[in-house]
Amino acid sequence: MLSANARREEIYHLAVTTGLASVEELSARFKVTASTIRRDLALLNGQGRLARTYGGAMALGAHPEASLRQRTGEAFEQKQAIARWAASVIVPGENILLDAGSTVGALAHELRGFEKLSVTTPGINTMQELADSGDIEVDCLGGRLRSLSQSFVGPLAEAALERVTFDRVFLGADAVTAEDGICEADHAQTRLKELMARRGNSVYVLADSSKLGLRPFHAWAHLALPWTLVTDDGADPTEVQKFREAGVAVQVVTVSSEARALS
Repeated sequence: MLSANARREEIYHLAVTTGLASVEELSARFKVTASTIRRDLALLNGQGRLARTYGGAMALGAHPEASLRQRTGEAFEQKQAIARWAASVIVPGENILLDAGSTVGALAHELRGFEKLSVTTPGINTMQELADSGDIEVDCLGGRLRSLSQSFVGPLAEAALERVTFDRVFLGADAVTAEDGICEADHAQTRLKELMARRGNSVYVLADSSKLGLRPFHAWAHLALPWTLVTDDGADPTEVQKFREAGVAVQVVTVSSEARALS
């Protein structure tokens, strides 16, 4: 049986892909009581991810963008596992770029204690994580602050990128597909992600399994090959295969059964 967190992520996925999820159908699908489903839907509604419809059914509304604070607690163990793997490929002395977002923020936390590392970021959470790490040099991509994502975007951030290159670039994503790349709520975000990817020798997209194949918004960042998708072992094998067939390298990291039980 799925954990409560995994069940809620699956409910969200169904709502995104079908547009509507009824209490009765979900209760039968997941073999839990209707009251359990109602609690799941109430939680997802409170997170701004789903909206109520008449008759107790739930539909995804106008695909509301969740805040960074909301996203930080979602798929927590999966993001931690992805972050640990990403940290393992970084070599001391490298110049890296860390995007904004909760999964990349988890990577920033893993880097605390690294020696002789240069980090550039538009994300406030990354700056906070590394602010007191004496051996890590931190540069900020300034610009217009997006309060929901707690990150800087716009012409000033884009102009700063023209003056630097990176050994590795780590990007976050609201969703990611093999066909169209990274999906975000804001065109300024996707424009900046494309520019960041172009400045890196190696590019990684950090996205937990709940984000694969979804299309919650209409702004896209198209990434030139090669790049690497880093996800967790809860990913749908069919979705993973789509990325590999498109020429994308895929790294699937293992989340322990104990950690899943706590999710």
